[in-house]
Order: sequence, then C-alpha cells, then structure tokens
Amino acid sequence: MLLALIGVVACLAGRDVARAQVNDSGELSIELVDPKVLRVCADPRNLPFSNDKGEGFENKLGELFAEKLQKKLDYMYFPQATGFVRMTLGSHRCDVIMGFPQGDDLVQGTNPYYRTAYALVTKQGSGLDEVTTLEDERLKGKHIGIVAGTPPATNMAIAGLMANAKPYPLMIDTRYDSSAEAMITDLTKGEIDVAVLWGPMAGFYAKKSNPPLHVTPLVKETTGPKLVYRIGMGVRGADQNWKRQLNRLIQENQPAINKILLDFGVPLLDENDRPLGAETATKSP
Repeated sequence: MLLALIGVVACLAGRDVARAQVNDSGELSIELVDPKVLRVCADPRNLPFSNDKGEGFENKLGELFAEKLQKKLDYMYFPQATGFVRMTLGSHRCDVIMGFPQGDDLVQGTNPYYRTAYALVTKQGSGLDEVTTLEDERLKGKHIGIVAGTPPATNMAIAGLMANAKPYPLMIDTRYDSSAEAMITDLTKGEIDVAVLWGPMAGFYAKKSNPPLHVTPLVKETTGPKLVYRIGMGVRGADQNWKRQLNRLIQENQPAINKILLDFGVPLLDENDRPLGAETATKSP
C-alpha cells in the first residue's frame, strides 16, 4: 500500500495525469494514464515491430485493440534499448508494451499471444535451406551472421561455428541502425552464407527480399538454450485490471492477431513446435 501511495503522489506531481483505481483485491494501483486513450509504448524505428509511421505489426495490433476498446490510439515512442521500460511504461507515459517475452521480470506479462523461435535464413536452393539445426555438419566452415549476445550465439559456440561467424551488434540505436537489415543485406550479397535472426525479423526480411529467402525456425536444438519463446504484452506490476482486460482481448481476437503476424512473415509455432499457417491460425500459442 505504501509503495502504491508513493506512486500516486509521484505521478500526480508530474505532467502525466494518471488515474488511481482500486483493483479486485482492494489494493490501490495506478492503471491507465488516460482511460479514453490506448497509450502504447513503442520504438519509432524497429520494423517489423513498430515505427512512427504505424507500419509495424505491433502498430497494427494497437489499432486492432484500440478499435475493440473503442479508444483513441496514441504512442509514446522511445528507442528500444537500455532504459526503454523505465522511460516509457515505468514513467507512466504509456500503458502497454505490445511485445514482451514471457518470464521477463522487468514488466508484468499478459498471456502470450504468439510463440516463435530464432531462425536460420538462407538462400533458396543453396543446399543450406535444408538445414534445420545449428548442429548440422553442413554449417561447418560456413560464414554465419549472428547478433552478438543473443541465445543462439551460445548454441553456435557449442557447435564450433564461431570461428567463421560474423557478429552484428545487439545494442544499437534503432533510429540509425538495424543489425537484422544489415545481416540480410550481407546474405543477399553473398558475404555470409547463413543468417541467424529472431523469428519475426527473419520472416519479415526474408519475405521482403527478392527473391524471397528461406526461413527455418530453430526448434530442434539439443544443446545450449532453447530458442523458442512465448511473447505476450507488458504492463506495470500493479495494473491487474488492465492486464485482465488485455488477456480477454487476446483470447477473443486470436485469429485476427495471428493473421496480422502471418501477414508480416512471423513464423508462428504451436505448442508442439509445428508451424501455424493461415489454415491453422485460429489456434492460441
């Protein structure tokens, strides 16, 4: 209660107007910045997720949810790097982060609305488009693009693939750089043989390439960390009513959510790591 009251005082002292509510357990919490507006925390230049032109799939999800809630849609844009949560959700400048991995304790997560994995991106007909795991001997000696510090880098190290790997930076200012875009450009130019990317980025850039590239989700790894993740939305820890409302929206609109994700090339997986296509897109993660 004390922490909640401190939060109320701090919020009222600032420029942002927040609304104090009592949740079902009787505890005071700060819910929405403005009950008439769906305020989304987003990166201004981070396709396929979001940008300030509203072109990302998280923008489209925001539009869908705003329509269902009958609210105006607004954004608090901030580069998704160190300090993103603190400067957006944590500062009560917005009320939801549209994509957050399940289990990350920086925020309170909703139920997941999709499940995907890191993926291999290769040229069609290269022979490497048949590879399904980083443990495959056909990757030995190949030049593989990897974002430094991401989970598949550990799997690559265990498989002995780092000697010829080309690292791309993890921490960047997305207003000026894109490691995923740079990696796909190098792949199409032949400077690397394989790209290892987070699934939504892999699918988006592979679909945009001409000709399209081949995407294989890494669901068969037997060593190193598992590379499959559930993704939900992030809210403040105290915002229980808001979380429940988002959970209902996810459940009621899963087919529409899946369609948006598939339109952006996101490789969706069911609970058995099988791909979800248009015909099976009504399933929940």
